[in-house]
Amino acid sequence: MRLGDLLIAAKLVTTEQVSEALALQVGSGGRLGQNLVAIGAISQEALDAFFHRVPAEPGDIAATGLDETTLLNLLIKLVYTSRLETPVQMAEAIRLPVHIVTELVRMAVERRLLRSLGNRDNAILFSPTSTAYAITEEGGHAAQEALQLSQYVGPAPVTLEDFVEMVHLQKIDNVVVTSEKIRKAFGELAITDVFIEKLGPALNSGRAILMYGPPGNGKTSVALCLASIFNDVIYIPHAVMISGQIMRVYDPSVHVQLNLEAAKQPDSRSLIRAEESDGRWVPCQRPFIVTGGELTLEMLDLRYDAVANFYEAPLQVKALGGCFLIDDFGRQLVSPTSLLNRWIVPMENRVDYLKLHTGKSFSLPFEELLIFSTNLEPEDLMDPAFL
Repeated sequence: MRLGDLLIAAKLVTTEQVSEALALQVGSGGRLGQNLVAIGAISQEALDAFFHRVPAEPGDIAATGLDETTLLNLLIKLVYTSRLETPVQMAEAIRLPVHIVTELVRMAVERRLLRSLGNRDNAILFSPTSTAYAITEEGGHAAQEALQLSQYVGPAPVTLEDFVEMVHLQKIDNVVVTSEKIRKAFGELAITDVFIEKLGPALNSGRAILMYGPPGNGKTSVALCLASIFNDVIYIPHAVMISGQIMRVYDPSVHVQLNLEAAKQPDSRSLIRAEESDGRWVPCQRPFIVTGGELTLEMLDLRYDAVANFYEAPLQVKALGGCFLIDDFGRQLVSPTSLLNRWIVPMENRVDYLKLHTGKSFSLPFEELLIFSTNLEPEDLMDPAFL
């Protein structure tokens, strides 16, 4: 994915500024990022901060943090289930650079899992990326065995360590919320200055927020408007590898992916420093997840599919880096006390603990804005310690 498009999507530069910088590049050379700084489109500090947060494309198999066997099994499953032929198609499916996929294909051919069908592009010179491959009988058996272990078929996962690091880099309290941003987010809603003076510090703290009042006074409308305050770009992994288990995180139903044409061009390259960002991460708007009376404690734990043998991330993990609104708090099937007992450690220590079906526990940063909205009296819902 081209980093130039990401800069535009992050609203750090405009399309016109990129065009001007490219014209300067044609005449004077240099990198696009340097030229953007030269024309005053972006400061060097902002550019460096942007690149610090963008997940870099792995240079080799070791840089993915995954072992060869894991990647090879995933590749064979993708080829087997999706009938992929060329390394370019495989790279698009597994979301890894073509040169890494070419190396995995070479290993698969050596192990007789794939066989070459020859060059499909009628090119005069041989190119590994234009060669088509087919799965062998032995490869089909290997794919079936891999599917029995896990039916996850999709982009390669990232490591838990990389996921934790990225959550810290893009935590929501890194965003400075100003009164102008709040007023702009509310649009035509009539909001008093007194309320904005209370809301601003609460949002900048990154801590949990409790909004209460009689029915119909606009609590939910106010909460939903907060989503537009946080309009920068964050990166959500398709999946995370945890102690040999896969947890799927990216969910199109709650994550809004940026509309980048470069995402459809796996061979495209940018002239901004690192040529590509890591395709295993999806550039998205900060998530804003809303749940109401349907919320149960089970929805806050890992959901393990015993047939598919992989996990679906709970709601609070999908909301990392964004906002998690619990609307109509106190009207869930689970008691408010039980629900708050589940949240007390994450809210206090900024760490959440989850457990795999194998019994192994692991921790994740709890870096999101948790919002409770209720029309019930807070004293009836929780004790002073929770307040």
